[in-house]
Amino acid sequence: MGCSDYMSKEESTILSGHLKIGVDNSYSLMMDSQLDVYEALNKYADIEAVYQPESKIMEMLLADSIQAAVVSRGLREDEMSYFRSINRSPESVRIAVDAVVLAMHPSRVDTVISMPQLERIFKGLDTTWSQVFPGSKAGPIRVVFDHSGSSNTRTIMNAFKLDKLPTTCYALQSNQAVLEYVNQHPESMGMISFSWIADEEDSVAQANRRLIRTMAIVDPHNDAYRKMPRMPHQGYIYDRSYPLIRDVYYIRTGLRGTLGTGFANHLTGERGQLIIHKTGMVATHTPTRIIRAK
Repeated sequence: MGCSDYMSKEESTILSGHLKIGVDNSYSLMMDSQLDVYEALNKYADIEAVYQPESKIMEMLLADSIQAAVVSRGLREDEMSYFRSINRSPESVRIAVDAVVLAMHPSRVDTVISMPQLERIFKGLDTTWSQVFPGSKAGPIRVVFDHSGSSNTRTIMNAFKLDKLPTTCYALQSNQAVLEYVNQHPESMGMISFSWIADEEDSVAQANRRLIRTMAIVDPHNDAYRKMPRMPHQGYIYDRSYPLIRDVYYIRTGLRGTLGTGFANHLTGERGQLIIHKTGMVATHTPTRIIRAK
């Protein structure tokens, strides 16, 4: 008996069994790394990841077609009430901090914008770049999102308290599609997750960085950094001086003591947090150094 395996992928424990997890498309690069490491360390763990926009992931979670999710929001009270009504005790844990990046064409010379200027764009008050940047020859504003039901779309709508987006906004199919569109259309501005360009050592993120130029944002409502432009950078996301940030959560709806719990322990533990930190995102439990050089 000492030479035989005592677990299998059919047995449900915190280190074995099958787990179907939904992942917001924005975090596919980071989660691919997490799954590779976790399954390499736990050979009896079988995690099936489904990558979809955030709205679709939440629909699947409520329909019980997945047992866990990685999204950029926790459960709302009405969602918690639903799970309690079916005798479930869901758990949401914060695992990272992400941001929405304003992606511009590499040729653009206007690289700083303010939150009030963005508000006018997303409320449909400014429809040409010359209204935002006097003298600009970029033409009509065209803002592209990855998906109408994505976390990027929801973050922008929440930031500016919008009921709907103006006609200058369009939805594509993915963060990658937004990057490629912006690279081919100088008048456009794309909304992507920071995770798609964060890892300076990853070949995919490096290639994505070459496609665009990122825009710095001035937030006059931030008393500490009222006049200071903030780029989407790990340090400025960590100190929350970059304005368009959001927390990333792991939501588990299955029973305790199963693989969903084990994977939660990994994501919030030292190894999982280090992976998040190394991919360029901000981990909730890993300190980040901010160095100011004069």
